[in-house]
This record gives sequence, C-alpha cells and structure tokens, in this order.
Amino acid sequence: MTTTAPRSPGHVLPEAYQPADTPRRGTFVVLEGISGSGKSTVAALLAARLGCAHFHTVPAPVSDLQPYINAHARAFPQLAFYFAGALHASDLARAALTTGHAVADRYVNSVIANHAAVHRLDNKTVAETIAPYTGYLTTPNLTVYLRTDLDVLTRRLAAKPDQTQSDRDLMADRGLLERLQDHYDEIARTDPTACLMPTDGRTPAELADRIAALIPRPARA
Repeated sequence: MTTTAPRSPGHVLPEAYQPADTPRRGTFVVLEGISGSGKSTVAALLAARLGCAHFHTVPAPVSDLQPYINAHARAFPQLAFYFAGALHASDLARAALTTGHAVADRYVNSVIANHAAVHRLDNKTVAETIAPYTGYLTTPNLTVYLRTDLDVLTRRLAAKPDQTQSDRDLMADRGLLERLQDHYDEIARTDPTACLMPTDGRTPAELADRIAALIPRPARA
C-alpha cells in the first residue's frame, strides 16, 4: 500500500469545502527533504529560473505558531496544524498554476514523514488519518526528494543562523534523524511523482539547474 497521502474515493467534501475550480497552466514542483538539505535555497533559485511563485508548506505568518504547537500541542492537534498548512499551500499552488509554474518548499509528504518520525508512528497510520481530506490537495507534477548524507546534514544544521528547536532536536537525537530519513525514503519509493536527488557534491545552483531541466517547456505556437 502506498505511504504517500492517499485519496479517499468514498469521501466527498461538502460543496463549501471544495477547492477552487481553476485552470492549470503550469507545473507544480515540490521539494522534500530533511531540514538542512537545502530545500529553501533551492526553491528560491528554482522559482527565479522558472519565473514563478514559491512558498513554504506552512506559510508565514502561520509558521510563527510552529514553536508553540510543537511545544504544547498533543500529537493529533499537531498533525491537524501541519496538514492545514499543506491545505493552504495547495491553494497557493492552485492560484499560481493559473498563470505559470509553482514551487513548494515541503508539502504533504513532509507532514507525514516528520509527524511519523517524531511520534514514532508508521507513515501508513498518518497517511490514512488525513486521507479523507487529501482530495482537496493540488497534486504535484514533480516531487524532488533532496537526500543528504546525515553527517553532512548535521554539520549544516549546526551552522544554520536561523536554527529552530526542531533543528536542535535533530542534532541531539541521531535516532530521530535516521528515522526521519527512513520515513522520507519509504514515501519516495511509493510516490509516482518522485525524483530522488542526492545533494552531496552539488551546489544549490546546480541542483536548481538539474530540476529546472526536468520541467517541460511550453509548446511553441
């Protein structure tokens, strides 16, 4: 069974909760991977190359609530918060795709992998919990999984100027870091939109160029 976010064909959202019915003229690219793998930098560079919007799965200012949610909310409210971020990001993508491409720094599979790793759950349990509502999500055309050697990643986390508590937790708990990588690897294996891209020895600009080369060029008139 797939461990990416499944869609529940038997569950239909009420009309008021249906996503906007908009044309889709561009490619939706998602960058996934552990904190420190370069997603944010690559997303910005890729968006500049494609001339399109880019955004985080939990966009600001909603992201300002993350420290409080992580510290005080129980597991299910945490999942609801981050999944709500993915739903909102889906609307941002849907709007951007009416005129061109869209690039997301994390998406719903980050929600699944991170939540499962932190709470010692399996991906399937988390994916099935949100399945009734995944029909709202805009489906990516391409999901790039940035994979970095864990020792390199730990050094990058230590050097980050904007270190979060989640970053510090990963540096302090090698087991959590390994579980998280395992969860991403499992999801990537069952994701039909997946492209696994090792980052070791490649600059963010080189990674952005490699991803941009995978985006179909518009047909000439």
